[in-house]
Amino acid sequence: MDSEQLKLSSRKWMIAAFTALAEGPSSHDLAVHHAGIAAEHLLKSYLASLHPVLVVEGKDFNSLLHATGHGAHASVPAEQVKTIGLAEAHVRAQKILRKRMPVDQRALGPLANARNGVAHSGMYDRSEVNAVFTTCLRLIDPLLVELKIDTSYWGRYESLHDRLLEENVEAVRVRLESKLARAKDVFSERYGHLPQKERELVLGTIARVSPPGYIEHDEPATCPACDSQGWLSGDTHVDEDEWAVMFTPFVFTCPACDLRVEHEELEELGGLAEEVKLDEPPTDFDADWEPSEVRGSSWDGGSFHNF
Repeated sequence: MDSEQLKLSSRKWMIAAFTALAEGPSSHDLAVHHAGIAAEHLLKSYLASLHPVLVVEGKDFNSLLHATGHGAHASVPAEQVKTIGLAEAHVRAQKILRKRMPVDQRALGPLANARNGVAHSGMYDRSEVNAVFTTCLRLIDPLLVELKIDTSYWGRYESLHDRLLEENVEAVRVRLESKLARAKDVFSERYGHLPQKERELVLGTIARVSPPGYIEHDEPATCPACDSQGWLSGDTHVDEDEWAVMFTPFVFTCPACDLRVEHEELEELGGLAEEVKLDEPPTDFDADWEPSEVRGSSWDGGSFHNF
């Protein structure tokens, strides 16, 4: 649970991952496995730098005792402490870093699956090696900033790190342009033959359809492909400095033209990826909030500590 030790471990696994990647397809299983471990250890290093308790299983009392400096009362040695895995470490770090963490839970999926697949069954999707590796690099880069680690972390593979990210940016742009072009074709096929007034009536009806609702929160937004009303989906949190509920979008969908963009594609669209301040009182944000939890029984401009 030592942050410095986890930093060193993460770098060793990352260098080993790059080495395996450079050796070619016969070692790509090791590359994705080692990259996953490198990401997990650096996530844990960041969390442990805030407090060691953030990397242990919350329901394991012995682990909590060790993490809080009371290991003398534990019934198992420190070597048997139960820590969280890659997915949970990412969830916890993302809740703290928010927009500074460019990889959301859905984007993390292939990396976690590849690492676990190799570790438990020797299987992984060979077609996703570069995508998995790039996700790992995008996840690690902001953590290096938070932990004040310089680019020596990448060792002799710094230029390969840069090239992989550049290639990924270009691939994202090509994929986005393809999606936008397809969405425009779909829109034209569906509504191009309709008179203007009838088209407006149909689109107005579609705009009133409920949003997807599979993520925490949805907000209406103009579709970049067909100018109809679509939906941004993401999560929300209370910004204590601004004393406001903030919405962080992850996915955009349009029911009129079937456009769906997410992750890095959304970032390429500029404004659609920006955080939005919602017109919702922070005091109404949490159903468990009670006036007594804020100083003086009513908020007086101080920090809100219920989250």
